[in-house]
Amino acid sequence: MPFSLDAFSLKGKVAIVTGAGARQRSIGAAYADGLCAAGAAVLVADLNGAGAEAVAKELAARGGTALGTQVDISDPASVQRMVEKANQAFGGIDILVNNAALMVELAYKPIIATPLEEWNRLMAVNVNGALLCSQAAVPYMRKRGGGRIINQVSGGAYPATSAYGISKLALVGITTTLARELGPDKITVNAIAPGNVASEAGKLSAPEAFLQMLRQTVALRPTGEPEELVGALLLLASPAGSWITGQVLHIDGGWVLRP
Repeated sequence: MPFSLDAFSLKGKVAIVTGAGARQRSIGAAYADGLCAAGAAVLVADLNGAGAEAVAKELAARGGTALGTQVDISDPASVQRMVEKANQAFGGIDILVNNAALMVELAYKPIIATPLEEWNRLMAVNVNGALLCSQAAVPYMRKRGGGRIINQVSGGAYPATSAYGISKLALVGITTTLARELGPDKITVNAIAPGNVASEAGKLSAPEAFLQMLRQTVALRPTGEPEELVGALLLLASPAGSWITGQVLHIDGGWVLRP
């Protein structure tokens, strides 16, 4: 059968995007917008419930199907309420985008000097949160005959040189492990590793020394826009990417070069 662009359509699909409502010009909001544009119904989820609802209302005003909800991804009960809301509102779950994470909230310090409570908070959100959301969503995906999980990792995990990078490298491990475990259920699990992105969070977390290093090493542009990640997301979320699992797509202008 010849390839058709219809393979990128998400009509009839239901997606959850975490971390999509807290900031202006966010990657999560761009992901939710792209999924809506491809035809999916989207639950916009964020710790900032009002922000999630505002993003969902904007998407709906442009003709998309979207709802907003508050979620604390480190709390199993809150995560369960999130997936139940998606199921009740839209009739199932097909796509989970684990985008929520702590980054700009972290005060950089050497991990040798990082208090255990700060370390545990980071891991509770960036690692445990993605696992909890996946555990809660997978039963609904199985009922639909398959699904897609896309985890947001980071170029900063290659190699990890900070607590944040370590948390994202751990999420890579969750990605590959879940890909192997969930393959028989026709659920693919992949990750996107952005480089420096001109989102509000990206601008707040990129010191000049880091930007100068990128200018000297990145093959194309050192900084991208949130929307430039959406193509990779739609590939991984759609039938076009049905034979891709356990992979990390580096969308970073050629910062991390991997054969």
